Amino acid sequence: MPPKGPGKGKLPVPLPKDMILKDTEGKTWRLGNQIGQGGFGLIYLASPQTQVPVEDDAVHVIKVEYLENGPLFSELKFYQRAAKQEHIRKWMNLKKIRCLGIPVFWGSGLAEYKGKSYRFMVMERLGQDLQRIFEDCGSRFKKEIVLQLGARMLDTLEYIHENEYVHGDIKAANLLLGYSNPHEVYLADYGLCYRYCPNGNHKQYQENPRKGHNGTIEFTSIDAHKGVAPSRRGDLEILGYCMLHWLCGKLPWEQNLKDPVAVQSAKTKLMDELPDSVLRWDSPGSRCSEIAKFLASVSGLAYAEKPKYQVLKKILLDGLESSGTRYDGPLEFSTAAAACARNHLAAKVSRVRLPKPPANPAQQKGKKPQGEEPAHQNKVCVGVTGTQLLEEGKPSTRNRRRPQAELQQQTELLSIPQWAPLPRPSLNPVQQKEDMGHKDHSSCLSRPQTRGTRQQFHVEEKPFNFYTTCQEPEHPKKEDTARELPPFDPYRILSESRKKHNHLVTPVPAAASHAGADTTHPSLSAVLRLAFADQTYPYTAAVLVLLLLIVLSLYLL
Repeated sequence: MPPKGPGKGKLPVPLPKDMILKDTEGKTWRLGNQIGQGGFGLIYLASPQTQVPVEDDAVHVIKVEYLENGPLFSELKFYQRAAKQEHIRKWMNLKKIRCLGIPVFWGSGLAEYKGKSYRFMVMERLGQDLQRIFEDCGSRFKKEIVLQLGARMLDTLEYIHENEYVHGDIKAANLLLGYSNPHEVYLADYGLCYRYCPNGNHKQYQENPRKGHNGTIEFTSIDAHKGVAPSRRGDLEILGYCMLHWLCGKLPWEQNLKDPVAVQSAKTKLMDELPDSVLRWDSPGSRCSEIAKFLASVSGLAYAEKPKYQVLKKILLDGLESSGTRYDGPLEFSTAAAACARNHLAAKVSRVRLPKPPANPAQQKGKKPQGEEPAHQNKVCVGVTGTQLLEEGKPSTRNRRRPQAELQQQTELLSIPQWAPLPRPSLNPVQQKEDMGHKDHSSCLSRPQTRGTRQQFHVEEKPFNFYTTCQEPEHPKKEDTARELPPFDPYRILSESRKKHNHLVTPVPAAASHAGADTTHPSLSAVLRLAFADQTYPYTAAVLVLLLLIVLSLYLL
């Protein structure tokens, strides 16, 4: 029996970091940082390498309690009697399973500190507990996860039961993922374990109201409510309640947890009305059919009867087979709830320190230092929500001096988003086009590039200049004179052409002048040469009109 004393149930005074402990086999261990605590003890990182400080990624832990405390004594006896590594390996080979969910026990011993006696136990380090994952994932697991966990716990419970022990306190808080392999799950905390069959003699069924309602009130068995000693059927009943809670996210008696008698009555009613009571509990009744069959099979067991573990396991495996999932396959908690996956991704993004875009000297002068965001807690799915990310992505209009209505009117006319950063006059047009082509839209990773600085939005006298593509350097406007026609004056055109191209014009004969011809009018051959020369006048229509006028004038004369 565990020792009893006046200090039972108290948390111990913390041991100093780097303290050296020696176990019963003479092996030394060095304490690291404290990483947790239970109802009666403290948990520290530890390492067998006592010459160097314990690293944060150590693979051993030490659980410490006062010597007079009982839970650690019961847990230590279980590991020493039933959890020897050679026995576990033989069992795994016999059952052909790859992993058995019992943590590795490395040693134990006693220690003294400030006049107090301590008992410690060295274990392998484990990862996150399922209760934290369950809460962060919306307090519900998908069906495949629930059936995987149930089948694996059946393997573990069968081994424990074959070694004359029952666990007595199965719940998500006592199920931990592996530290090196998060797809393995372990049943921990054997402080309430009970040796139900010492030396092959099963305990007798006997109700004791003074010991009633022992264990965790939500999941404890009906036998425990009555004060009966824990048994194998009690462990399986607790596992069934856990699976129902993981799948549905609630239990029928969760509103009456402060009244153990009411909880006992609700559990009795549920077990008496199986399988309909479970099928009615969740709206899509077919989802709970495996759990209903599981609990119905457990309720038919006698107190000292050995369960048919393979029959119970087959009920769960049949549900996994329909979805093509292996019970010893990966535990996909990231897809158990869509909200969990989004928060987990947002938490990763929020912890990344993104590089800030380089600011020009003018911006650095007016820029105020900004404090860093607080670090997130080390939870599985803790992070900012999608709404917060969207709110952070909106531009701040606090430092703009121009009225928002005026800006909105201008941007609507020019079809430009209001959050677009102002173009920098110092950039050349090619670089500005490349920047405009590669701009992102509402992405959490590109948010630092899309935010406007105080200097960009601070305007005193100069008006805003909006551009639909990019800002070109200012140059004097060039008039397109090639497309402007001069006033039509055939005689002026003819005289200018005669001066520039005298080699094309034939002089008028003297006989013509004596005959009374007008020397102001050129000869027909000269006009033809002038009209159809490529280097003189390219406007054929004007020349033809001029030719027509000349012919008419000659005809009239």
